[in-house]
Amino acid sequence: MSDQTETNEFAGEYAPRELSPVETLRHSFAHLLASAVADLYPGTRFGTGPHVEHGFYYDMQIPETVSVDDLPKIEEKMREIAKGNHKFERFLLERADALKWANEAAQPFKAEIIEGIPEGKISFYKHAGFTDMCAGPHVNYSSKLKHFKLTAVSGAYWRANDKNPQMTRIYGVAFETKDELEGHLKMLEEAAKRDHRKLGRELELFQITQEYGGGLVLWMPHGAFIRKQIEDFWRDEHLRRGYNFLFTPHVAPLTLWDRSGHNDHYRDSMYSPMDVEGQMYQLKPMNCPFHIGVFNNRQRSYRELPMRYAELGTVYRFERSGALHGLMRVRGFTQDDAHIFCSRDSLEEEINGCLDIAQTMYQTFGFPDYKVELSVRDSQNSKNFLGSDEIWDLAEGTLARVLEARGIPYTRMEGEAAFYGPKIDVKVIDAIGRIWQLTTVQLDFNLPDRFDLSYIGADNAHHRPIMVHRALLGSLERFFGILIEHYAGDFPVWLAPVQAKVLPLSEKFLDYGRDVVQTLRNAGLRAELDQSDEKLGYKVRRAEMEKVPYALVVGGREAETRSVGVRKRKDGDLGTLSLEAFIERLKGEDKGKVR
Repeated sequence: MSDQTETNEFAGEYAPRELSPVETLRHSFAHLLASAVADLYPGTRFGTGPHVEHGFYYDMQIPETVSVDDLPKIEEKMREIAKGNHKFERFLLERADALKWANEAAQPFKAEIIEGIPEGKISFYKHAGFTDMCAGPHVNYSSKLKHFKLTAVSGAYWRANDKNPQMTRIYGVAFETKDELEGHLKMLEEAAKRDHRKLGRELELFQITQEYGGGLVLWMPHGAFIRKQIEDFWRDEHLRRGYNFLFTPHVAPLTLWDRSGHNDHYRDSMYSPMDVEGQMYQLKPMNCPFHIGVFNNRQRSYRELPMRYAELGTVYRFERSGALHGLMRVRGFTQDDAHIFCSRDSLEEEINGCLDIAQTMYQTFGFPDYKVELSVRDSQNSKNFLGSDEIWDLAEGTLARVLEARGIPYTRMEGEAAFYGPKIDVKVIDAIGRIWQLTTVQLDFNLPDRFDLSYIGADNAHHRPIMVHRALLGSLERFFGILIEHYAGDFPVWLAPVQAKVLPLSEKFLDYGRDVVQTLRNAGLRAELDQSDEKLGYKVRRAEMEKVPYALVVGGREAETRSVGVRKRKDGDLGTLSLEAFIERLKGEDKGKVR
C-alpha cells in the first residue's frame, strides 16, 4: 500500500479496491516478497508494499543489512513459496482486534496505521502462514506468481519523513508472461548502459560533487556547448512566435513569497530564508511572481494582450539528499519558463500556440512519440477548486477542444487538476520505450487574484486576465539527462560538441591537421585535433568512444591534395573527400536538427 492509497485502503469496512489484472498480480508479488523476507529474516517489521509501474516494492525494517547480493536468496525463497500453491485468503478484523494483532506480532508500523483508522472492520490477507493488513485484491493462489525479478535495494524513511525510522526498500519487476519480463529486463540492461550519470563522466559533460554541493551542477565544456545549442534553438523559436524575454533575480523578499502563496503551500521545498540588512530574502523556487511583476508594471489594455513572457530562469528547491539523482533531481536548475497573460477570447489560440511550439521541440530533439494527459477538477467535489464553474468549464473545454481539433489522443485525469486550474501534461517516449514527463501547460486562476491583475477591456472596464504557465522541456538539467539517455551520448551532428576529430598519421602531419581544424572552425564547424603520438587504430577507437560523429585521417597524400580520409561513427570508412566537399557534407548535416 502506497501513501497515495493509504486513505482509501484503511477507512473502516470497505470492499477491495479495483485493480487491473496486472496490478493485482504485482500487488500479490509485494506480499510474496514480504513472506519470503519474514521466513529468511525473523523479527522483520513491515511497513507498506504497493504495486508500482512495472512491478512492486516493500518497505521493511530488517534485523540484518540486506544488499543486492542477497536478492537471489530472497528470489529463491519467493519461488519456493509460490510453488506451494498457497491460497490468498481475506478476512476482516474489528479495529481493536487488528491493533491487538499488530502489537502481538511486534509490528509497530502496522499498529501506527491502525491507530489512524476510524472504527470499523479492517481487511487482512494471509498466505503460507504470513498475514498482512491489506485491502487487496490478490491472485487466488500463489502458483500464479511466476515471472518476476528483484532489481534493487535502497533506503527509505517510514512514510517518506526523514524524522521517522529508516527502512529497507526492496524493488522488483513482475509481468504476466515470461516474454514481457525478459523484454523489460533487456530494457533495464540497456538503460544501465545509457545512464546519464555514467555517460556524463565518460564524455565529460557535467559533474556533481559534494565539494561544490549535492544537487548543484557544474556544466563541463562539452555539456555546456550542448546546452548552448538547446538554448539557442529555444530562443529562436520563441522570438519567431512573439515571445518577449525576461531576466529576473534569483532572490526576492520573503513577503513576495507570502503573497504568492509559496510560503503557505511550498515551504518544505524551499531553502531557508536569509537575512539581508534586517530584511528576510528567499531563493526563488519559481519564476512566476517575477513575470507577474513585469505584467503588473503598469495598467494594461486589451490591445496589448496576449502578453507572452519567456525566461530561462534558474530556481532553487530543497530536495532531500536521498532524493537527488544525477540531473534528473537536483537542487538548482533552469526552467524553460513562459507565462502568457490573455483574455478568454484568445485562450484557445494561445493553447494551440503552446502545443505548436511543444511539438516543434519534440520533433527537433528526436522524440516523435508522446502521450498526453488532461487533468481536470473533480466534478463531484468542486468546492476544493478555486474559481467559478463558468471559468472551469471554459478552461477545461478549451483544453479538450484544442487537443481534439489537433487529433491528439489524451487521457482525461479526473480530479488531478491543481486547485488553481486544469492542465495538459505531455510525456515523451524515449528510444528504449521509457516515458518522461516533459511539457506542462497549466491554467492559473489563483495568482491573478492574489496579485490583483487586470487589464482594461474594450468596454473600459477592468477585467482579470487568464494566466497560463508553460514549460516545454521542464528544466534544462533534467531534459539534458533525458537527452543523454535517449541518444546514449551519441548526439546528432547539430548537437555534438565535437563534430570532427582530426587524426594525423604521425607527428609530421600535425601542421596539416591544425590547418584542417582551423579551416573547419572558420566554416562554423566544431573540430578538434588529436595530437597524441598513439597509433592510428587507437586514435580511431578513442574518437568512437568519445562518440564524435566524424574521424578525419590526414597523412602525406591528404596534405598534398588538401583532402581528408573520412570515417563516420557506426558507418565506418567513407573514403577520401576533398576538404571543401567534406565541409559541405558536414554543413548539410549540421543544418538538420535530427539525424
